[in-house]
Amino acid sequence: MGLLSPTSAAGKWLGFVTAIWVQAISGNNYTFSNYSDALKSLMALTQLQLNNLSVAKDVGKAFGLLAGIASDRLPTSVILLIGSIEGFIGYGVQWLVVSRRIQPLPYWAMCVFMCMGGNSTTWMNTAILVTCIRNFRKNRGPVSGILKGYVGLSTAIFTDLCSALFSDDPAKFLVMLAVIPFVVCLTAIVFLREIPPSSTSAEENDETRIFSVINVLAVIIALYLLAFDVTGAHGRLLSQVFAAVLLVLLASPISIPIYLALKNFIRPSSDSKSMDIERNVTEPLLSKEPVVEAEMEKKVEVMEFVEKRRPVLGEEHTILEALRTMDFWILFVSFLCGVGTGLTVMNNMGQMGLALGYTDVSMFVSLTSIWGFFGRILSGWISEYFIKKAGTPRPIWNAASQILMAVGYGLMAMAMPGSLYVGSIVVGICYGVRIAVSVPTASELFGLKYYGLIYNILILNLPLGSFLFSGLLAGFLYDSQATRTAGGGNTCLGAHCYRLVFVVMAIVCIIGFGLDVLLAIRTKSIYSKIYASRRSKKTSSVSNGQ
Repeated sequence: MGLLSPTSAAGKWLGFVTAIWVQAISGNNYTFSNYSDALKSLMALTQLQLNNLSVAKDVGKAFGLLAGIASDRLPTSVILLIGSIEGFIGYGVQWLVVSRRIQPLPYWAMCVFMCMGGNSTTWMNTAILVTCIRNFRKNRGPVSGILKGYVGLSTAIFTDLCSALFSDDPAKFLVMLAVIPFVVCLTAIVFLREIPPSSTSAEENDETRIFSVINVLAVIIALYLLAFDVTGAHGRLLSQVFAAVLLVLLASPISIPIYLALKNFIRPSSDSKSMDIERNVTEPLLSKEPVVEAEMEKKVEVMEFVEKRRPVLGEEHTILEALRTMDFWILFVSFLCGVGTGLTVMNNMGQMGLALGYTDVSMFVSLTSIWGFFGRILSGWISEYFIKKAGTPRPIWNAASQILMAVGYGLMAMAMPGSLYVGSIVVGICYGVRIAVSVPTASELFGLKYYGLIYNILILNLPLGSFLFSGLLAGFLYDSQATRTAGGGNTCLGAHCYRLVFVVMAIVCIIGFGLDVLLAIRTKSIYSKIYASRRSKKTSSVSNGQ
């Protein structure tokens, strides 16, 4: 049991692997396009009404503030349990409606259960992100990139599994959204715990190497999903083989803690000797009373000084202190520009594809998901690399993603042949960059003490952006172009249906670009300090090794 205790090397990584699995199924909130058309026809909704259902789903994230508050007071296991039960109920009721096991519920009731489904993911994501970033705080970029990358992949995972096993049946798709996250969260409850972070350069280097292996495994999964999507229709047998191999690939990260457990089991004596050596080296340093007294006096002086001034960027902020800074609001509004417009594409992909003459839009949903994964995982790793190498401010990568996203919307507005393919890829990448980079940025600027709540305040941009750009902008502009259909719904065919929506969102992204550049300039000194600190630590580690 000791080999798999949460504080052991194998136990620490087993917890992270279960966190990956939770993230691989917690992007169910992005899959609305896969069953939205079934809801629209079953409930005879206009596009505005359908978009407001998607807004209700995203409004669930606004209640993520409860998860943020709870993350500082409740253990990870309780937060995961709340999220899994809520998701089981929210998506379970939607399944009952779409499968026609019950009569369609009143519109307001459907909004409530959509909200529950959306809120469930905030509990899962908060539990996973807060715990893992605290456990691996010296590798925040890779942690954020990997975890958020798997969230991005989860849409493609659910979509392709449903396509392979159930021929895109929306009712069976909703069963997957209800049951699979519930079961996976129960697994993570057993193994994921908050543990002390690495304290030596050797441990940090080991973490970096293992994260590289996990990155490679994740990229293999993404490429495998992409290959399935671009190869067209598949027979029943081939689809079942695809699903089986996909499940094996998703389980493959478990090989890391198994390897570490076997390694420690075979060579326990050498590990204990190295621990003794480390203890012999560090104990004399810790036992010198004058040093301890001097440190205590210094801490008292620092605390007295801190009481007289507000914290600066890079120090621990309370919620109110963070909200009083201009930098928080620059990050907040720029985040809104990126994720709000990106969500609009994801929520309306079904109708966008149909408007341009595509009968099957699952390809575009999967493309956005898979390329969103590449955006998340690469930006997490690249932004961390350039901080360590040159002190490059992390927000600069958000700026790059915003301008590229504006180009993507421009292409989609022109509606040239293949523009929806290109646009869905570009939007996926840039949305992924925005999500993965903003998460560690907030922790670096405002600290980890209240990170759970700060993260969920930023995530308020998801329901806010969904309401502004998807519910209002896209809903009204689509309905103004659409024609009524028998039964009370409406439909629109042609490039004009969403052209003005894309133009407005491109302008919004240009505004976001300017805000990100401003934040990069304002935080340059913070990242220079992080760079100098890591460089000096690495230099001292090398000199001690010699």
